Amino acid sequence: DGKKLKYIGDYALSQDEKRILISTNVEAIYRHSNTAEYYIYDFAKKELTALSDKGRQRLAEFSPDGTKVAFVRDNNLYLKDLISGTEEALTTEGKMNEIIYGATDWVYEEEFGFSKGFFWSPDGSQIAYYCMDESRVKQFNMTMWGDLYPSTYTYKYPKAGEDNSIVSVYVYTLSTKWHKRMDVGSNTDQYIPRVKWTGIPNCLAIYRLNRLQNNLEILLANTAIGSSQTIYTETNKCYVEINDNLYFLPKSKLFVLTSEKDGYNHIYLFNMNGKQQSQLTQGKWEVADIVGVDEDGSQIYYLSTELSSMNKDLYSVNIKTGKTMRISKLAGTTDAKFSSNFKYYISTWSDANTPYVYTINDSKGKELVVLEDNSKLKNTLNEYTAGKKELATFTTEDGTELNYWIMYPPNFDTQKQYPVLMYVYGGPGSQLVTNRFDPRDGIWFKMLTQKGYVVMCVDNRGTGGKGEAFKKITYSQLGTYEVQDQIEAAKFVGKMKGIDPKRIGIFGWSYGGYMSSMCMLQGADYFKTGISVAPVADWRYYDNIYTERYMGLPKDNAEGYKKSALFNYAPLLKGNYLLIHGTADDNVHIQNSMDWISKLTTADKQFDMFFYPNKNHSIYGGNTRLHLYNMMTDYILKNL
Repeated sequence: DGKKLKYIGDYALSQDEKRILISTNVEAIYRHSNTAEYYIYDFAKKELTALSDKGRQRLAEFSPDGTKVAFVRDNNLYLKDLISGTEEALTTEGKMNEIIYGATDWVYEEEFGFSKGFFWSPDGSQIAYYCMDESRVKQFNMTMWGDLYPSTYTYKYPKAGEDNSIVSVYVYTLSTKWHKRMDVGSNTDQYIPRVKWTGIPNCLAIYRLNRLQNNLEILLANTAIGSSQTIYTETNKCYVEINDNLYFLPKSKLFVLTSEKDGYNHIYLFNMNGKQQSQLTQGKWEVADIVGVDEDGSQIYYLSTELSSMNKDLYSVNIKTGKTMRISKLAGTTDAKFSSNFKYYISTWSDANTPYVYTINDSKGKELVVLEDNSKLKNTLNEYTAGKKELATFTTEDGTELNYWIMYPPNFDTQKQYPVLMYVYGGPGSQLVTNRFDPRDGIWFKMLTQKGYVVMCVDNRGTGGKGEAFKKITYSQLGTYEVQDQIEAAKFVGKMKGIDPKRIGIFGWSYGGYMSSMCMLQGADYFKTGISVAPVADWRYYDNIYTERYMGLPKDNAEGYKKSALFNYAPLLKGNYLLIHGTADDNVHIQNSMDWISKLTTADKQFDMFFYPNKNHSIYGGNTRLHLYNMMTDYILKNL
């Protein structure tokens, strides 16, 4: 009918591929959430229609049969019948900063990694959905600049030790229009980090996690009556990781999950009563992710660090025999998206110096079609004489082996003395030292090598890929072992031929901003220059799900919280220090930098700082990212 969309933000096909759901005019809420205008295109009718004319929508999703769409608007859950054209509000009590239906609050979105809080049953007869009562969560205010009288944005942000949303789970049955509340227990000071249909009629799986995050239970709820039973419990002296590696095999009456319970992340098989049938993978390496479970073919496809903690390879394991097979052929980092029949997968592969290559492969790994090899980008990069990334390890004074990558200037001459910029993140379970292409910072680092800098990155203790003991050693004492390891790395690189040990700098963002600051303080004798972007200054200021997972509750670990804050170390600052933050950072609040500035001022420390008005944690938009990297480049050239 002549309707045209300015752009397509995202799209999803119905399962029968007769219709496509398109989002446009997308506006961000937080980092992972947005509102949009949705349209449905019907291929048979060649017709484009708006999902709703009653206001912007969120999280729209087809029913399994493609005849309905569920979505969220203004904190309520709605259902649109595409055959009759009727729109129905399934909930009506949703209210900004009070009650949320069908979506998650800020902290669940950020720390449990999802914002869509409703889930169609496989047959489309029911919708499970979250209700989040955030009325008791304390509010945080952010000033938004630009008008004669700046406005204030207010939202719910639970800091370490503070109250969370009270979370409940309901199931709506379409035929009866009945809402049933599922039994998740009487304790409201807990988390429900995942909800998943099992594939068995009227059977919903619910993850229940205690406040300390060291006791995970999987409940099976009977959606007809709301009762539930616990079929799996996992406890840990530190914390239990939450992921999406839970798969139900309804034909076999089995389920699959990953756990670190033997010290490394591996795949386990259970029956529906929760009895372990087998451990399908084992060894001193990690299953990074499950990418597909083919119940009919008895195969689980997963990404593994078996060959190296810096690599990810695609493997399969047979559910019945436990036989494993490496599928991907090239060393580096592979990801895989399987077809619904598991005969084919789209492979995404890269290594430290090769841009992404996209291919279609069969399930044994044979390459069938090259979709994109990025040869033009590869050739362009080769034209610039810039350092290639070299992956290696070194051993610290206490005998810990750490992974690192290093990039040297062109024609590196060991008779000269070059400055070093160390890049750090270092947060729990993260990995920066991996054999994969880094299109963003990696290009900037290449440019710095052209200007005569050695660039280096080290994954300290606390990071991922090396097992539970290596990762969880930082529990309850963030900023201790990680900083020790970065100082050790500075000593190590400072002893290399061709390196000037008096010109070592460090740069990091977010947890990396916290780390670069800590290194400039505790490692003041080893680091000449530091750049800290959007750092946490005191873990009491950060959200409770993340912080308490790694630090416990403030009332139980007062000394650990005190020791991990930047505030105590302000008198130790010596070198050139640049502090950068976005004033509308909803994740790591500008409050961190403001109070940190006060401590540095009290300690009579001179430093440099730059704030980006109305920019969030990612600091982008309106030429901001270019300005930021130009500023950091100039600072390094001047001070390192």
